[in-house]
Amino acid sequence: MNRKNFITSLLVGASSGAFLASCANEKSNNNKTENTEAMQTESKTAENKDSLNTGLIIHSVYFWLKEGITAEEDKDFLNFFEELKKVPTARTLKVGKPAPTHPRPVVDNSYSYLLLVTFDTMDDINTYETHPIHLDAIEKYSKYWTKVEVKDAILL
Repeated sequence: MNRKNFITSLLVGASSGAFLASCANEKSNNNKTENTEAMQTESKTAENKDSLNTGLIIHSVYFWLKEGITAEEDKDFLNFFEELKKVPTARTLKVGKPAPTHPRPVVDNSYSYLLLVTFDTMDDINTYETHPIHLDAIEKYSKYWTKVEVKDAILL
């Protein structure tokens, strides 16, 4: 009988501990849910502009700058992107450099800069491509690059 009482007390103790732990987790989960909801509400305004919705047009432009470019010339080249931000039809415009990812045959990190622009409609990107600010910026800053690749996509 002692063994039976011992096993019973183990089961009662374990189930009591599990019950108390679940109560504590429920309170913790409620706090997490409240925090998550608050964060989601705060980010909804930013999400409206930066969200990647179906139909959004992604304009990816890769730049290879000339060999031997000075730090001052590199800094001046960054003004190119500031000029492009003035084109009114661009929804968002972001600039990046190659990420230090692991080398693989499918990865090309040889470019100098990436320009990522989003547009709501084909009319918007078509206007951007021929906009005087865009064309003037290309003329002014193209002296810094040797190669440019453009890849456009519409999100599904």
